[in-house]
Amino acid sequence: MTQSLSKTPLNGLHQRLGAKLVPFAGYEMPVQYPAGILKEHNHTRDAAGLFDVSHMGQAFLISRDGNDPAVALETLCAADLLSLETGRQRYSQLLNDQGGILDDLMVTRPIEALGTDRLYLVVNAACKADDFALIKEALGDAVQLKILENRALIALQGPKAADVAARVLAPALATMPFMSQYLCSFQGETIWISRSGYTGEDGYEISVPNSIAEALAETLLAEDDVEPIGLGARDSLRLEAGLCLYGHDIDTDTTPVEAGLTWSIGKRRRTEGGFPGAPTILDQIANGTKQRRVGIKPDGRAPAREGTVITDSDGTEIGMITSGGFGATAGGPVAMGYVDSAFKAPDTPVLLSVRGKSLPAKVVKLPFVPPGFYRD
Repeated sequence: MTQSLSKTPLNGLHQRLGAKLVPFAGYEMPVQYPAGILKEHNHTRDAAGLFDVSHMGQAFLISRDGNDPAVALETLCAADLLSLETGRQRYSQLLNDQGGILDDLMVTRPIEALGTDRLYLVVNAACKADDFALIKEALGDAVQLKILENRALIALQGPKAADVAARVLAPALATMPFMSQYLCSFQGETIWISRSGYTGEDGYEISVPNSIAEALAETLLAEDDVEPIGLGARDSLRLEAGLCLYGHDIDTDTTPVEAGLTWSIGKRRRTEGGFPGAPTILDQIANGTKQRRVGIKPDGRAPAREGTVITDSDGTEIGMITSGGFGATAGGPVAMGYVDSAFKAPDTPVLLSVRGKSLPAKVVKLPFVPPGFYRD
């Protein structure tokens, strides 16, 4: 394994659990454990899976001028962050001047015990260095970016995640709202818990000091309902849930509207603008887009992989697959990609160019598997 790869605080645990470790976003990460990707996928859908996502970037955005740091961050993304209530979380994207997506991220207005002068950010591992550099340069002296290098991030996902979290950590976790934050203690340290995740299932993401990350993971894994899950099943789970992977389904050449993420653009922001690429994005909201992210369901059992060309019945190229694979819960191959907007309606027949053959498929509504998010 390349010596330059970073390791998360759970690396030793992954090795003891027999994980297959691979390079990912500059880190040595578990792609699967001995049970295998299919069993890990199904276990998460049926019970609870534990994921190491410590490679993600965590940071505080702290006010220096006495103003709400959301004022500054809204100059980089289109979410309505000013209305974000204490202890609540919101999904957004960092945008370029053309409305393209530089990265997607989670923004939380922390519970007061963590400070009333800040926002808590979680960004993608592969983009975090560029994200943090952009934030520092663009927002200047109005805010301080405090990168949280001393904290790991663990995700507990699945229909039994709430029972486990309530039993092991705090009873209140069973009924905490979706996209909210809760603080509790583990081994004398404060851990930050959000009810969110990347599988389409109910679950939590837990920010924990590096020093006790392994102990927390082992405590959760001691529960009968919990098994370790690697990046392979994380990808198949998020694909079935219709969730975007940065650098594949969204990037600097796609806008939130094209990606089907218009819901993440606040109503106030649609009126006021004031974010990068606003003219393009607001025009797309009003008048439509040339391309649109859709679900694709291939006929038969052959999966459509990233890069597969999508054509109409005459063989004219109309789009491209951006993510594809086998959906264990969906019972067959599933994919996402972009098509010309004239072909975006569900049940539209298309063809997939696979190894010189045109295989039939159809456009379907996302997600492939009904979401299991907690609704209080």
